[in-house]
Amino acid sequence: MTNGSKYRQVEQYIIKEIEKGNLKTGDQIMTEEQLCEKFGFSRMTVNKALNRLSEGGYITRTPGKGSFVSTPQVRKTTGDHQSFTNDMERIGLKAGSSLISYEADVAAKYPKAKKMLGLNDDDFVHYFIRLRTGNGKPIAVSYTYISAKIIPAIDISCLSKSFYAYLDQIGITRDRTDMEIRAVLPDKEKKELLHIDHSALLLSSHVTYTMIDQVLKPFEYIETYYNGDMYSYTTEF
Repeated sequence: MTNGSKYRQVEQYIIKEIEKGNLKTGDQIMTEEQLCEKFGFSRMTVNKALNRLSEGGYITRTPGKGSFVSTPQVRKTTGDHQSFTNDMERIGLKAGSSLISYEADVAAKYPKAKKMLGLNDDDFVHYFIRLRTGNGKPIAVSYTYISAKIIPAIDISCLSKSFYAYLDQIGITRDRTDMEIRAVLPDKEKKELLHIDHSALLLSSHVTYTMIDQVLKPFEYIETYYNGDMYSYTTEF
């Protein structure tokens, strides 16, 4: 058995304990000495496993105190367009949504959304702001613009749940998504909503299209600001 496969055994053991819920956020994991005794591996092998787990965001190592389970992180690829609700399910958290504000007005009031959705000045837009949570903890804030040409009316009660589940219910398919991702610093509003200070945010802005009469038409433009400590994206080549 190679040293490489040994440290991976330690890694996978701890990852599985986290995924099964036996180790939760903030829990202290076994010490190096305890892991050495459990697996019969050298201190160097166990240390390498713990360093890799720390680099991967699974644990946080604090000198003199030990290693602790980190806040779970959503790891997505740029081709992954799963909903926030699905993201939370994948890391074992219950998704929540709190509606901060809703309004409907002419597109001229929202220049960027008007452009992204291909609307005229007098076309109407649904605009709402939502705070997204995982197990009650603020994780993201989203600013959503919906074309009233495609979705004339919205049941406001759905905005405190899963909006995409509502779209499925009314028969609106999501057939294409154009996405842009970048890091930004939070303004005062986002600091207050997400309970952060100066942590960088991950801004995901995208346009979603639906197929109508065999033509793709944009119906949603959304800017979502994620807590950068909980979300990461990778690009597949």
